[in-house]
Amino acid sequence: MRPAKGQPLRPAAPPLPEPEGNVVTVGTAARLHAAVARAQPGTTILLADGRYALSQPLHIRADRVALRGRSGDRTKVVLDGGGTLAEAIWLSTCSDVTVADLTVRDVRANGIKLNSEKNVQRLRVYNCEFRNIWQRAVKAVAVPAADRDRLAPQDCRIEYCLFANDRPKKFGDDPDDTPASFGGDYIAGLDLMYATRWVIRDNVFRGINGRTGQGRGAVLVWCDARDCVIERNVIVDCDAGISLGNALHGPKDPPHCTGCVVRNNCVTRAPEGGITALYTKDCKVLHNSVCDPTGKIGRGIRVELAADGLLVANNLLAGPKVIINTPSRVEQQNNREGVAPSAFVDAAIGDLHLVERTDGVTGAGKLLPDVRRDLDGRRRGERVDLGAHELSPP
Repeated sequence: MRPAKGQPLRPAAPPLPEPEGNVVTVGTAARLHAAVARAQPGTTILLADGRYALSQPLHIRADRVALRGRSGDRTKVVLDGGGTLAEAIWLSTCSDVTVADLTVRDVRANGIKLNSEKNVQRLRVYNCEFRNIWQRAVKAVAVPAADRDRLAPQDCRIEYCLFANDRPKKFGDDPDDTPASFGGDYIAGLDLMYATRWVIRDNVFRGINGRTGQGRGAVLVWCDARDCVIERNVIVDCDAGISLGNALHGPKDPPHCTGCVVRNNCVTRAPEGGITALYTKDCKVLHNSVCDPTGKIGRGIRVELAADGLLVANNLLAGPKVIINTPSRVEQQNNREGVAPSAFVDAAIGDLHLVERTDGVTGAGKLLPDVRRDLDGRRRGERVDLGAHELSPP
């Protein structure tokens, strides 16, 4: 079964349960700043519909705080940095914080910044929109080596969010990104360092582009990230799609990513690389659909440098290819290149559901234990379709 043409690229977020305990409702930026500053563990701050012009970052420093739009419509609650605020939300010394049902927009650097060196754990970002964030929509920063096992951010979730910029980055958007530093290309949707057991699922990334087309792209996971799952995301018109490892930083011990799984994602027109793995160990790239028929570089799935134990299986590519350029042991299974964009419902907008049964695609793979369902939650049979979408009956 496939969705009708024109359906949303990802499903709507199920509503969160009604808050319990200490609930504070705010309707102005001043009251919002005050509520966050006073928040005790377990406080829920509900934001009435409206625009909140932020004069400084909202700094959450207590456990189990929830910052939520009251109506549940993320487009109606807007945290606005005005293009001059460096960062919108800071997290320090806190666990089990939820940020949900709101929009963060027009921020010079980071939308949400985890001050990971101050111990931030189990963050949930749910049904949020990030628009025109000119460095990172969500940034997890470096952690000191001396206490890294304790401080590295663990068990965080980013779900049902939209990450979108209205245009490529310009020099004036971010005073720290100059011709002498990153040339206007220091930009990504997510940049996660030392992440452990993060889940990034059911999000849409659109138009995350640097000034010259060499931005970091939608999802960048690196710096000893472990056991993260990146699944069921749709990425359209970003410089790069999903990157395990950072090519600008050399080999590390431990590797940039260990035991991470990239599965059931759809990536359309990400010319720097649809899915990239480098400096990884025991990672998996499974059942992804990548479409970029006019891309000049042709990097559909790109494996470079060290990638010991990598499994690349059951992926479907229209235009770009699987490029393996590493002396490491990499296993490939049932990847199909050269599929026409017409095989998908609407490749122009990034809808990479399959249209109809196609030889060499439908029923062409073997069931993998890590991917028993497709991007829509549909169960896969023993002979599975390649790519993110399961068209064949199980």
